[in-house]
Amino acid sequence: MIRVGNFGSMIESVSRRAFGGSSGTYNVRATELARDRRLKTLSVTVVFLDDTKQLFQLEKRAKGQALLELVFTHLELTEKHYFGLQFSDNGAPPNLANTDLMRWLDPTKPVKKQMRGPGYFYLRVKFYVSDPSKLQEEYTRYHFYLQIRKDILSGKLLVPPSTACLLASYTVQSELGDYHPDEHGPKYLVGMALMPGQTEEIEKKISELHKLHKGQTPADAEFNFLDHAKRLDMYGVDLHRARDSSGKELQLGVTSNGLVIFQNGTKINSFSWGKIVKISFKRKQFFIQLKREQGESYDTLLGFNIVTYRSCKVLWKSCIEHHTFFRLHSPAIKRRTPLPLGSKFSYTGRTEVQSMEEAKLRMKSEKTFIRCSSRKLVVNTPEEKAKTGITSSTRSSRPYDNKVTSLSHEPRRAWAESSPTNLGDDEGGFLERTVVEDHSRAFTPVLPPRTISYADEDPDLVERPTTATGIYEVSHIDSANQPCDDGLVCIRMTPDEEGRFGFNVKGGSDLAMPILVSRVAPNTPADRCYPKLNEGDQVLFINGIDVTGMPHEQVVNLIRASRDSRVGELLLTVRPSSVYDPGEAVEEEPVYQYVTDSTAVRETLEQSMAALSDGLMTGSLIVQFDHLFRKKLGLSTSHASLPQNTNANRYTDILPYDLTRVILECGTNGDYINANYVNMEIPGSGIINRYIATQGPLAQTVGDFWEMVWETGCSLIVMVTGLVERGRIKCHKYWPNIGESMEAAGLRIKSIRCHYNNPAGYICNTLTLHHIQSEVEREVTQLQYIGWPDHGVPDNAAVFLQFINEVRRCRQNMLEPTVVHCSAGIGRTGVLILMETALCLIEANQPVYPIEIVTNMRDQRAMMVQTSSQFRFVCTCILHAFTEGFCKPLPEYIYH
Repeated sequence: MIRVGNFGSMIESVSRRAFGGSSGTYNVRATELARDRRLKTLSVTVVFLDDTKQLFQLEKRAKGQALLELVFTHLELTEKHYFGLQFSDNGAPPNLANTDLMRWLDPTKPVKKQMRGPGYFYLRVKFYVSDPSKLQEEYTRYHFYLQIRKDILSGKLLVPPSTACLLASYTVQSELGDYHPDEHGPKYLVGMALMPGQTEEIEKKISELHKLHKGQTPADAEFNFLDHAKRLDMYGVDLHRARDSSGKELQLGVTSNGLVIFQNGTKINSFSWGKIVKISFKRKQFFIQLKREQGESYDTLLGFNIVTYRSCKVLWKSCIEHHTFFRLHSPAIKRRTPLPLGSKFSYTGRTEVQSMEEAKLRMKSEKTFIRCSSRKLVVNTPEEKAKTGITSSTRSSRPYDNKVTSLSHEPRRAWAESSPTNLGDDEGGFLERTVVEDHSRAFTPVLPPRTISYADEDPDLVERPTTATGIYEVSHIDSANQPCDDGLVCIRMTPDEEGRFGFNVKGGSDLAMPILVSRVAPNTPADRCYPKLNEGDQVLFINGIDVTGMPHEQVVNLIRASRDSRVGELLLTVRPSSVYDPGEAVEEEPVYQYVTDSTAVRETLEQSMAALSDGLMTGSLIVQFDHLFRKKLGLSTSHASLPQNTNANRYTDILPYDLTRVILECGTNGDYINANYVNMEIPGSGIINRYIATQGPLAQTVGDFWEMVWETGCSLIVMVTGLVERGRIKCHKYWPNIGESMEAAGLRIKSIRCHYNNPAGYICNTLTLHHIQSEVEREVTQLQYIGWPDHGVPDNAAVFLQFINEVRRCRQNMLEPTVVHCSAGIGRTGVLILMETALCLIEANQPVYPIEIVTNMRDQRAMMVQTSSQFRFVCTCILHAFTEGFCKPLPEYIYH
């Protein structure tokens, strides 16, 4: 045994050379520390959208995908591919000041290398869904709702004041439920963070809107919040700072549809993915190469200067990710090259199509989750409660307060394209003789559709949040004399900077006509206010003054005087055009007339479908539709206006042209019926599809309807409306029940078979027509489409196409015209004829131009395809039919 005290002297006596060559050492402590370092985990903090935090432990070398899976598992978030984790290069929380420093966690790289500062990551929506109805789970929609609220409150998403108040009212409905005067005091919104610049006056406006959402569950309110938010110009735009070649500051926005360019907050140009051939970057320069147009011998290359090289690459990556996620069915396969040049980045996650397919295959999960509160403070004392307007109530709490279970049904929508009083009726905006109001349905505000601005527009015409705030402006006008019954609407508006309200009126006591709105100019206070002023509305009161007995000039002077008053606000009380009968047809004043260029070179079918896709993405196609004439100039409707025929018209301003009207030979009430022949020729095929577009029969015109069916030899009737929708009669029941018979106009009509097709949403009714005098009998098929909702348009293009397929099957080898009707015989009727015409053009390998088809239809019957939402829907169906292979060119029309 060697004592420690002698160990040092012994080493000194030994040759250093001998010791080094024949001995060894083993560092026990260092080895154990190395073992501990290998076993050490990585601590990562994730901040969720409700601002709660969670600490996650990762293996030190774990990649980003591992952290993402931990987060999604912790949240039980199944539709996870829309989300990502963000961090900033300087480690600071996300805000407007460090937008250029924000990065997305790369799933393929180690988390350790992407951590900055204290190691905080923030859950955010990475890909903004174009329509909230695409999301299957209420829980997913709730996270989108939280994200957009955060975008609004932070100032990232700019919202006009009127829209911001409406969105805030949905938040209040989601958190507090229905408005109750005994529970919600005058200041019950104090302490809730609802929108930037929130004031007491704004809270009053939000409260008024909150009262209108009665009956909506939190899921309903959040769904409607998202549906209005998706229409905002800046919704889902990933902005990046840039400069053009002259040094002007720009912002490049990456969206689901392509690239958008902003200057000083105004959109000056947009490029859809369909027009972009290639995107690239080199150092701090970003390039997009555009598709070569017809007649061009070179491609267009646009370049932009980005702030830093890193920011330029981030922009480039964002383009790749958005294009892949929204445009491809699956990510592109990464090919290996022997000498790779440039960045090797590619998007490796799921696409939107894959995500939706996964969600449909997976059963909807019944989650229970807690909704976070918007309250900025906690009220405890009675004094504080009184200050914020919160009172105690014995009313039992709602079953869905705070803690809710995911709903299996579709949330109740609260939007439409038409005026609020119309609530989205597809035949709305026209003057109906018989109106049955539905007072049981809760009223919910509707915003006008988003307008599209272009680089060559006058900047003064671009919507400014500071003007035309409409109903949300505080009025100082005494409205005690304003009538407020259910049939009237009060509209407030302020003039623009040039002192204009943007609408015209006609009529007056001197003209023996009511005061009617004759024109509303686009993008003016009258067009942007809420509720929106519409052509055909009857003006009853102006600033509380009854104008029903005033001459025209006095009414105009009264409107001008309000512009020059101290308040500068105009308050109109109107009876919307959809709920009154002025006693005579109101002739429309066409402001625009869009004429297609027939001299242009015809495209191939594929080129026309690409143009259709681009037109839908950029909105240019909808703008063209809005500028089409609705009634053909020079075509008279004198027969429809004859006194003996006026009672045969369901709507007083939807009248058949004399030139193409159906003339009855043996009509019980004469030769008149509200119907037009509409013939659609398919070029290159020799096919002419013949239709009769007509209104839904009235009780007094059922005999005329069946007489028309008999005289024209029709054997197919297509009905695209319900008998009653939202309490309003749309069509009189003109056929008997199954097994029963009825007589009309010398005909005995009997129903012999009835079949309901559930997937395609239609009823097939087989009828026999027996002519009593001649004893001749004929079989007629009636197809009634019931899959069209009572507002808006169908949600499922595939289901609608199944019904169109059945119509086409029944029309095979038919030379006689097919009778098509809805209520007015123009809206859904026009959609069906446009859809079938487009499918025939595809089969004939001919280009499809929906604008030309609508123009052709309106040459034969006025106003065919009534609203832009209907036109957008049918264009989407055409594109779906072509891209999904539902309809293909027939072999005999394919030229080799």
